[in-house]
This record gives sequence, C-alpha cells and structure tokens, in this order.
Amino acid sequence: MRYPRDFLGYGPTPPQANWPGGANIAVQFVLNYEEGGENNILHGDAASEAFLADVVGAAPWPGQRHWNIESMYEYGGRAGFWRLHRLFTERDLPITVYGVATALMRAPEQVKAMLDAEWEIASHGLKWVEHKDMPADEERKQIAEAVRLHTVATGSRPKGWYTGRCSINTVDLVSEEGGFAYISDTYDDDLPYWRVHNGKPQLIIPYTLSANDMRFVTASGFANGEEYFQFLKDSFDCLYAEGEAGAPKMMTIGLHCRLAGQPGRFQGLKKFVDYITGFDKVWVPTRLAIAEHWAEQHPYQPPKLQPSTMDRETFLTTFGGVFEHSPWIAERAFEAELSPGNDTATGIHFALQAQFRMATETERLGVLTAHPDLAGKLATAKRLTDASTAEQASAGLDVLTDDERETFTALNTAYVEKFGFPFIIAVRDNTKASILEAFKARLENTREAEFETACRQVERIAELRIRALFEG
Repeated sequence: MRYPRDFLGYGPTPPQANWPGGANIAVQFVLNYEEGGENNILHGDAASEAFLADVVGAAPWPGQRHWNIESMYEYGGRAGFWRLHRLFTERDLPITVYGVATALMRAPEQVKAMLDAEWEIASHGLKWVEHKDMPADEERKQIAEAVRLHTVATGSRPKGWYTGRCSINTVDLVSEEGGFAYISDTYDDDLPYWRVHNGKPQLIIPYTLSANDMRFVTASGFANGEEYFQFLKDSFDCLYAEGEAGAPKMMTIGLHCRLAGQPGRFQGLKKFVDYITGFDKVWVPTRLAIAEHWAEQHPYQPPKLQPSTMDRETFLTTFGGVFEHSPWIAERAFEAELSPGNDTATGIHFALQAQFRMATETERLGVLTAHPDLAGKLATAKRLTDASTAEQASAGLDVLTDDERETFTALNTAYVEKFGFPFIIAVRDNTKASILEAFKARLENTREAEFETACRQVERIAELRIRALFEG
C-alpha cells in the first residue's frame, strides 16, 4: 500500500527562504474576485449561491435566484472592491488577485483597475462553484476554458492557479495543464515546495483559510474587525520572530471584496496594514514574485532516494541488507504501507524497524544469530559483509593485538554460551575501549534483558547503515 499524504514536508529543518533584502517574513495579500462567477441560474447553474455571504444558514435554492445573496455579491463588485483597491494602491502594496474567469468577464472596470495597479491576476477557476463531485474530464475542460477566458479578460494567460472549492483531482489536473508558475490549492505549509506529478515538478505555494476573511461568515470565526486584526497581528508576530531567529516564513492573508470590503471588517485589515509598515525586513510581494524567487533560490532537486516510489527489485536491492542477512524485513516493509513520510533516513528506518519489531521472537533471534562475532573468526577469514567489515574497521577491530584478540575471543565465547546469540553493538557509536566495557557489563544481564538490548542495537546498526545510504 502506498499512502499518498505527506505529513513530513520539510521536517525540523526547513530551507532558508532567503527573502529579498534579508526579510524576516514575506506577507502576501490575496484578493479573491468571485462576484459574477458564483452559482446562479442566470449562469446556467442548477441553484442559487449559499457560500460565503452574510445570510446565516443559507442553502442553495434549486431553480431559483436568491435576491439577497446576489445583492451581497454585488456589493463586493460595486463597493468592497474599490475600498480595498484604494487601500493597496495608496500604500503602493502589490497584491495577487484570484480572479474567477467568468467574474472577470463581467467586471471590465475592476479588471482595468487591477491591471493599471500592476496587480498579479491569477486564475480562480472558470466559475466559483463546488468541484468535489465534478468528473475529471469535465474539470479538465473547465480548467482549459478558464485559462482561455482569463487571457481574453486580462490580455495574458494566468501564471498562478487557485480553485478553492476544489476536487481531489484539481492539483493534478492543473499540473497536467501546465504553464503555471505555482498552484495554491493546499494549506499545508508556511513555505513553498515542489510537488511531483507524472514525473514533472510543480511549485506549490500554500494558501490560507485561517488568516482569511471568510471566517467572518463561518462558525467560530471573527466577530468584528478588531478580532480579525488581532489574529493577523499574532500570526505576523509569531512568523516575524521565527524569521529573526533564522527561519523566515511566508504569511498569506485571504480577502474577499464582499467580506473584508465591508467597512467594519475593513478597519481591522487597515489596522494590520498600518501595523506591519512599522517593521523593517518585511517583504510584501505578489504570489508570482514568491514563485519566481523560490524557483531561483530553491530549484527542484530530485531526491537521492525515494523509497515509497521504488519498485520491488530496487527497494530490496537498496534495503535488503540493512538488517544483517535478513532480507525478509525489507520484503515485508515493501508490502506494507509506505508514504512520503518514509522517504527520509528516519522514515524508512521506521518502516523496516516496525517489521523487525512485529516479527516473532524466533524470527528476531534469527536476525541476532545472523550477526557475526566482533573480531571473530569470520572477520579473520574476511568473510564479513562489506557493511560489517567497514563497521568493525571503524573501531579498529580489524587491527587487534594478540592480547586484544584473545580477550575478544574469550568474551565472545562466554557471551554466546550464556545467551545463545553473538554480542551485538553499534560499533560506529563506540570505540574499542567502550565496546570492551559494554561487552563485560552486558554479560551480567539476564537473557531477557540482553535479548532486548541486542535487538535495540540491531535497530541502531540498521539506522546507521540507512543514514550512510542517504548521505553517500
């Protein structure tokens, strides 16, 4: 089973963003222009719109127009847009517009204002409708039509994409369409990242629903502009501090003409804009500028090893020898669930280790007895695996004096007689002296305790071997 979801991302060490001017944070404003692209029987839809408007408990009305909802959307185009336009143009702050293609075609004055302000206009799909049940072929056609109409409305094709009410297929289909510097239909990170689909890398710039004015009209959302400002301020302060500490991130603020364009809500946004202008090292770009920066600073680099995508033969060739003479562990790991979270040294070691731990005691004992004695006869006869040879040599066990060899021989004999398996220790974690000390101390263990100790050492040896594969 291959589980597609990625819970790891960049993990504990995200890349250095290197924002222009050494900025501690990139603050990006998105204005969603959806008015005239929403569900409406005038647009050929089956029912009225019910999403993101100031009607509590609104539901679609099949075959009917909803005058109040329509009027609220119209407020966005008639008043809200211009209030937001004045704010960002007066402050000379660049923004990205997510423009629904059919909405743009019904907004000539607003589109001209966007273009005159040199705002980036990304595609927000053909229509502002739900896509979750849309057949892939139909969605593919709508993506192509959105690009065509967007080009007609703005004079150039979009370089960014965000559907919003997307399907499970959306990001793949937009990647296949091609021509996009970024796609934003994810919410899974504070930094851009590369996503590979059908062998082709596509830059993803995650969007936000938390720092989004849609929460003014959703449960447990913002009650007023002051709450909105406080949330944006807290988010900014957290990310700015992380940037000062050496790990700059990106903050996105999602806006809608009919929501943040309302006066009381607008005041919270305006207060936030005033707040961030009091800081140095704040970069306010379009999303396209972020995409171009990331592609230059962090171009796609294919991973050295990607276990979750390997075929069986490659997987077993790579990891079959990690546990000494026990390829069945890798075989079971391959047959079990693997995901992007297993595509690191820690991740694949976890998958292999899990199979070792789930094995029977007899099977685990077989793994222990497959290990050679330290500085024993097999080493002398040069019959160790390459990995074991290198490991023993790293602690100088390949160049023992006669007295040292005699000591190891005596310890090996006593250990095997007591426990029934050879002494195992992660040699690369130790020196010759610490190995001898551990050898003598562990001879005092009970068999049960020593069996578990030996198993943990087997796991540690496997981990070190895997890390060498990823680093080599």
